[in-house]
Amino acid sequence: MSAWRLLLTRPAEECPALAATLAAEGVHSSSLPLLAIEALDETAEHRATILDLDRYSAVIVVSKPAARLGLALLDRYWPQPLAEQPWFSVGAATAEILADYGLQVYFPEGGDDSESLLALPQLQRALAEAFTPRVLILRGEDGRELLAERLREQGVQVEYLPLYRRLLPDYPAGTLSERVRSQRLNGLVVSSGQGFSHLQLLAAEHWPELARLPLFVPSPRVADQARAAGAEIVVDCRGASAAALLAALQAQPAPDL
Repeated sequence: MSAWRLLLTRPAEECPALAATLAAEGVHSSSLPLLAIEALDETAEHRATILDLDRYSAVIVVSKPAARLGLALLDRYWPQPLAEQPWFSVGAATAEILADYGLQVYFPEGGDDSESLLALPQLQRALAEAFTPRVLILRGEDGRELLAERLREQGVQVEYLPLYRRLLPDYPAGTLSERVRSQRLNGLVVSSGQGFSHLQLLAAEHWPELARLPLFVPSPRVADQARAAGAEIVVDCRGASAAALLAALQAQPAPDL
């Protein structure tokens, strides 16, 4: 059995699979979802963008919610998806959703971040072959600008299609600190910068106490955000996958509480 006892904070529909993977490796976890996914209402912009899908050299999907909601739109307006159009995702789990639908999808197997995606030969080839390269990014209402910035630096036209917003579920005051204390948890896991913001917000006056626990984050950007907020032990997993988290857990000794 692992000495780690983790708080998982992913959206409710994603926590069970991660918890099961951790349990199989002897890691105890407790789920307290801090990101509730709320689909945005379909608009004329959504319809027009999907109907013009063949204008884009590539489609990038940044998350599993974006994949599911984007495919629902695709199902309504493109009964026969464009078989030759390349789709891309940052992570394997998102890619699996797209591939199961029958799309031609690529993702970086050697890294779970935007930088690795941008370096994919298949993405570079798709952009190079287009006379006027255009990329559509399916994402939440707010998100990182890095992908778009780097692509625009290469002369690519980039458009967003926002499909959902992330909200902090409504929990009674003290829920977070009580969960950590009652289950003797010794590590916190967040999957995004917004997830960390919600963690700190829910912690409220208990944040200084919780900030002493090891915090596992998916990227250098979120690591910097957490350190700036006072987190004392920040572990960059270099990805949000279960495999990335397990590798980080093996490399980081569990604290004695």
